[in-house]
Amino acid sequence: MEAIYEKLIKKEAKLAVIGLGYVGLPIALAFAHHFEVIGFDINPQRIALMQQRIDPSNELSPEAFEGADIVFTAEASDLQQAHFFVVAVPTPVDEHKVPNLRPVLSASTTVGKALKKGDYVVFESTVYPGCTEEDCLPLLRQHSGLQVCEDFKLGYSPERINPGDKEHTITKIIKVVSGCDAEALEQIAKVYETIVEAGVHRASSIKVAEAAKIIENTQRDLNIALMNELAIIFDRMHINTLDVLAAARTKWNFLPFFPGLVGGHCIGVDPYYLTYKSMELGYKPDVILSGRNVNDYMPAYIAKKTAQMLIKKGKNPGQSRALVMGITFKENVSDIRNSKVVELVNELKGYSMTVDVIDPFAANDELQHEYGLGLCPEPTGKYDCIVVAVNHRQYACLDEAYFQQITSNDAIFIDVKGTFYHKIQQLQYWTM
Repeated sequence: MEAIYEKLIKKEAKLAVIGLGYVGLPIALAFAHHFEVIGFDINPQRIALMQQRIDPSNELSPEAFEGADIVFTAEASDLQQAHFFVVAVPTPVDEHKVPNLRPVLSASTTVGKALKKGDYVVFESTVYPGCTEEDCLPLLRQHSGLQVCEDFKLGYSPERINPGDKEHTITKIIKVVSGCDAEALEQIAKVYETIVEAGVHRASSIKVAEAAKIIENTQRDLNIALMNELAIIFDRMHINTLDVLAAARTKWNFLPFFPGLVGGHCIGVDPYYLTYKSMELGYKPDVILSGRNVNDYMPAYIAKKTAQMLIKKGKNPGQSRALVMGITFKENVSDIRNSKVVELVNELKGYSMTVDVIDPFAANDELQHEYGLGLCPEPTGKYDCIVVAVNHRQYACLDEAYFQQITSNDAIFIDVKGTFYHKIQQLQYWTM
């Protein structure tokens, strides 16, 4: 029997990507420059945009669609034509920080119904070690009636998409791959080697590949948590954290992490998948949970600091107007999922402040739908407080004269990421 890679490269078999968000669409388009691809998403509105060469996530330009051999569809029946399936659906947590596996389990059911002998299924969604084989595989077997390794092959290749990053794109980052057996590993590696210029790393097992992904973001989460805790300590000592870090970075092995709000669909979420599985196995991961607690506390901490500074200026927080600049989870992206700035806005409102929010990337309708918050087209009137929460590139050209035009007397300037450090001299300035 001819190997799946050979069939794909000869376009005798089709590759399907399930889930066309920040992760799935770039992967689908990359594959579509070499293979015949079916791009599947359950949202017909998103499919309609992609059929017009529009990325709903605003990450890719229309040129990225050029030359791509791809059909976009919201019809699950179209997946019957595919023989190599890549699952790239989101894996969020619920309000109790418990992993929400519904999207990936639903995708497993959908793929299972389309699965045939000789097919391959590769998961890219971030999950805890064991999820692919313990939670997803049973659904594949149930709905296909097939046996793994004997009838179809299973693999896991963790996504490494970084929204807003135009340098570390999918083709330039080493891709970790794994398979249920040696044949699966080799074929999956060859498929990904077709698009990844940096090459692939063959993990020894599916669980190892799952674990590698989960600790990448857990490590970053803990390092940022340390910086956030240091920022709280240094603030009480009346020394600037950025000055401390600038001095510490002169040592060759100091890791350059910075304090900030940790949101989004990766760093602020993935550690909970690991802690959930760990506690299920009877071990409480104190260090990881402690880091999460510190990072989750930061919106409340910044809001409290803002209120305290207003009071010191003789202003009543309940009668103050605040302008929050940036609402997305990170700079230069439109993604508002798990944005800690939303929590910061709600914390400021908890002090009865009137809060206006502006953002050049976020969509007002989406923000209203997800969080019940609206965007202002532009600043209006005078503000007692400016909070630069996200360092979008549009803000870099602004100077203190601009901010003085939109602020009242004795206004304060909260610079979450230190974007304007040493640039604000007249307004009362604070950064983490």
